[in-house]
Amino acid sequence: MNTPGPSSGRSFREALATASTSDPVRAVGASSAIAARIAAEAGFTALWVSGLEVSSSLGLPDTNVLSVRDLTDVVVALGRVVPLPVVVDVDNAGGSLAGADRYAHDLLRAGAAALCLEDSTYPKVNSFRTDRGQSLAPVDLVTGQLARMRAAIGPDAVLIARTEALIAGHDLPTALERAHQYADAGADAVLIHSKDATGAQPRNIAELWSHPVPLVTIPTAFPQLGWQELGGLGFRMCIYANQLTRAAMAGMRGAALEFSVTGSFHPAMATPMVTVGDVLGVADPTARACV
Repeated sequence: MNTPGPSSGRSFREALATASTSDPVRAVGASSAIAARIAAEAGFTALWVSGLEVSSSLGLPDTNVLSVRDLTDVVVALGRVVPLPVVVDVDNAGGSLAGADRYAHDLLRAGAAALCLEDSTYPKVNSFRTDRGQSLAPVDLVTGQLARMRAAIGPDAVLIARTEALIAGHDLPTALERAHQYADAGADAVLIHSKDATGAQPRNIAELWSHPVPLVTIPTAFPQLGWQELGGLGFRMCIYANQLTRAAMAGMRGAALEFSVTGSFHPAMATPMVTVGDVLGVADPTARACV
C-alpha cells in the first residue's frame, strides 16, 4: 500500500528530476484500483487521476462538479493496490484561493505525490469539447493558487502548472509567457496543453522552452508521437490521461454487443475477457478461482 505523506512526493520529485530524454516519466490515467493494477503490470511509472475519467465514472459532466472527496477516494483506492506515485488533476481548484488550499491539504493527506493546477476559468470546459470554448483565469489568481498550494503541501510534493492558453485560442508566445510566470511562481513543472493533431505545437513548445523547470505533455491529440520521441524533444513527463478508460469502454461495448447476438459470455468469444481470478487478484494477489 502507498504511504500517504511526504515520502511519495519525494520519490516522485526524484523521478522527475532524474528523467532523461531516453526515459521520461510515463503516467497513465487510473480512476480505479483495477486500472492502477494494470498500469503497474504494464510498467508505467506514475498514475494520473483525471478529472474527466473520475467525472465520467460517476456519471458527472467534466465541468468542476467533482468534489475534493471524490478525488481523495480515488487516490486512497489506488494506493491500496500499487506503490506508484499518484498525480492528481485538480482542474482549476474551484477557481479560488480557498479551493486551492483545500484541494492541496486533503489530497496530500490522501497520499497524492503531485498536483496539477490548470489556468482555466470556473467552471472549466474540457479541453476537447467543440461545442463550448475555453477561457483563462487571471495570471495573478493562478500564481496565488500555486502559492497557497505550495504552503499547504510543503517542499516535497510536486506542483505542476498547466496552461490552457493554446486550447483557448491564444498564440504560442502567450502560452510560453504564462508557463514562465507559473514556473517563476513556484511550479516544479509546467504543461502547455495542446490539441494540435499534427504534433507541430508540442515540437515548437519543446524547441522554444528555455526555463530550467521541466516540461510535461499530454499527447492525447497527437498519439503518433511516442514517448521515446517526446522524451527526445525535451519533455520529462508524458501523461496518457484517458486511454485506459477508452480501451475499457471499447472492450465492454464489444463484449456486450457480442452477448446481444450470441446470448452468452463464452470464454471463446471474440472480445477477450480476463478470468474471475484476475478480478479477485486486484485486491488480493493470493486469491485463486476456478473460472
